[in-house]
Formats: sequence, structure tokens, C-alpha cells
Amino acid sequence: MTTSTRGDVKDLSLAPRGKDRIEWAAKDMPVLRLIRERFAKEQPLKGVRMSGCLHITTETANLAITLKAGGADLVLCASNPLSTQDDVAAALVSEYGIPTYAIKGEDEKTYYSHINSVLDHNPQMTMDDGCDLVSTLHTTRTDLIPGIIGGMEETTTGVIRLHSMEKQGVLRFPVLAVNDSDTKHLFDNRYGTGQSTLDAIIRSTNVLLAGRTIVVFGYGWCGRGVASRAHGHGANVIVCEVDPTRALEAVMDGYRVMPGVEAAALGDIFITVTGDINVIDQAHMEKMKDGALIANSGHFNDEINIPALEKLATGKRRVRDFVDEYTYADGRHVHLLAEGRLVNLSAAEGHPASVMDMSFANQALGSEFMLNHAKELKPQVYTLPQDLDKEIARLKLHAMGIKFDTLTEEQEKYLNSWESGT
Repeated sequence: MTTSTRGDVKDLSLAPRGKDRIEWAAKDMPVLRLIRERFAKEQPLKGVRMSGCLHITTETANLAITLKAGGADLVLCASNPLSTQDDVAAALVSEYGIPTYAIKGEDEKTYYSHINSVLDHNPQMTMDDGCDLVSTLHTTRTDLIPGIIGGMEETTTGVIRLHSMEKQGVLRFPVLAVNDSDTKHLFDNRYGTGQSTLDAIIRSTNVLLAGRTIVVFGYGWCGRGVASRAHGHGANVIVCEVDPTRALEAVMDGYRVMPGVEAAALGDIFITVTGDINVIDQAHMEKMKDGALIANSGHFNDEINIPALEKLATGKRRVRDFVDEYTYADGRHVHLLAEGRLVNLSAAEGHPASVMDMSFANQALGSEFMLNHAKELKPQVYTLPQDLDKEIARLKLHAMGIKFDTLTEEQEKYLNSWESGT
């Protein structure tokens, strides 16, 4: 572990490798590059103290470099104890001069000490991935709130927490729900989560997905992505949902839909993507067959009732990296991946850079928007304006060399009129 005034990382000697990987990711993030070039010229964030609680990955590093290019005085910590890429954390500190507090596998005490370290920066703006930074500000560091201009939130889970805070009247500054931008959740959540979740399961287990029964809990955009990619691998997919409309969508998309307790006896691999608690509970785990795999791709490991699993088991051992085998009294074995934490970032590298390009473009433009408009905003949850959302999509298509149609003057007039009829 290397501790300094510039952060707390595992080993600064890892920095050269981290820099190489950050540069590799940058090749597939052209939208963020265009924003960085403009930021470097215009300095829209000059002097703004910013604290970020994010997954410390190669893609996040490119966001951090962009924010710094725009003039931000930025400090980072990890938003999950297992998602940090140690070489990237080292590179951020020694190669890019961005103070970073993140060590893969850090315990809970270290995790929250790192959050408090970035809050010691006395931020004017926050950037969250799961709302732990904002929740800490609203509980133990309330003295800092008067200096906060606003914040950004990246995840579904974090947005759920923020809406709860808003509803209860405790949210004390405006926050942009970056997750709700079309160019974020339609792509990051669906294509990114779909691919990276299965990538992590394959990396950690080397299991063949074809012919297996995969049970997906949740059919939001993340669940849609996981189910689609699992089907593409030849798996038999079952979807478990509490929302009747989403359950109906899953049926019409060709999947079996049933209660989770029924699916528990049929599944080979179970994946949670809901943002809720105890989605896989004791009743489910009691019915699972020998050799079942359990993975979570939601932000918190609350989705799996791990204490109940520990209670059911008579033994536990680590059989592969990121695979814990629990033995039941009757001899069955159930395997928990990545300690129940978000598997795609714990046991693999998270979403591909290409999709994070749009997500982090939202974060970068969101920080600029928040700085320019915070005085007009109330302590509520907001989304990025549609024109900025569509600009990100336009830039992405341009970078991909894809042209698309535009409306003619006649079509514009028609769509904005009511006179024409049958």
C-alpha cells in the first residue's frame, strides 16, 4: 500500500501499466476526447473543487483526465471495494497528478475512510456512482453541504436513493441523474451490463453458457441486456420480475417468466440486476441445485441475502478467484461470485470503453451544466437536457462514421402543425 498526500493506492510501481491501459481505453472513447479538447481550450471547470466516488477503471480515468483538462481540482475514491483497478489508481496519482484513494479489496473501514478523505477536499461539486458520497455528506459531513453547488449520479441504484432523499425532503442540493439520460441507460445499462456481466461470469468460472438455464432477476435496461446476451450465448433464459408491464415485455421478448422461488429449482446461473434488497433470499437458495452459480450485477451486494447463505452452509471455501463455494448439509454446493458484489467490475473490467464513452460524456457535460445552472435549480433530482443528450448521440455517430437523416423544412413544419388531417 502506498499512502501519500496525493492519495492511498496499492503500489505506485504499477503506474506504467495503468497508463498503457488508460491510453488503450482512450482509443475507443472519441466523444470524450472531443469534449476534452474543448474543455482544455475553454476551461469551464476552472478552479472548481470536485470529489468523485467512482469505479476506478481505465474508462473512469479518461473521465478524470477530461475533468482536469477542463480546470477541475479533482480528487477520487472508489465507489466499490472490489471494482478498483490498482494499476489505474497508481497511474492517476503518479502519471496524471489526480489524488486517488482506492485499493482493490479494501475493507469497509478503509472504504469509508477514503470517502472521508475525498470529502476533506471540501468539494463544491460531487460525482457519485451509487450515492455513497452524497449519503455520507447528508449524515456525517453535513458541515460541508453549504459549499456544495450540486452533484452528478451515474447509477440506477444511486438515483433510487436520491429520489428517496428528495421524497423525504432531506436532499439539500441539486443532483443530475446522469443514469436517466438516454445516451447512458439505453446503452451503458443494456449493452454494457449485458456484455460485461457475462464476461465476468465466464472469466471467473470458465463455464459454458450454451444449454444452461440462466435466471435473470429484474427486466429493466440492465436485465434486458443480460437476458439478450445470455440468449445469444445459447442459454435458456428465465426472467423474474415484480412489475407486470416489464414481465409482459419479457414474455413477448421470448423468455419464460415465473416467480423467483419457482425458478430457483430450475436455474444453473442466477443474476440479479434490480437495485433492491434480498432479491435472492433464503427461500430461493434452499431450492437451488448442486453446482448453482449466483452473481449480482447491481451496485450493492444487498441483492443477495449473503447472511442467509452463510447460515445455510456448513462449509465455505475459495475454489477460484472470485468464486466462493458454499456446502450445504445435504452435500449440495452453491457458488457465490465476487462476494456478491457487482460481478462485472469485481471479476472483470466492467463495461467496454466504447459504451462508457457516452456515459462519461454525460458526466463531463453534466458537470458543466450544473456549474452554469445550479443557481436556478432546487434541491431535487434532474436529468440532463435533451439537446445535450442528443448532441452526445450525434457525436458518437460522427465518430463511428455513420450518417443519418435530418428533417426537411416541410417535415419540420408538418410535425409542428395541427391543421393537416385525413
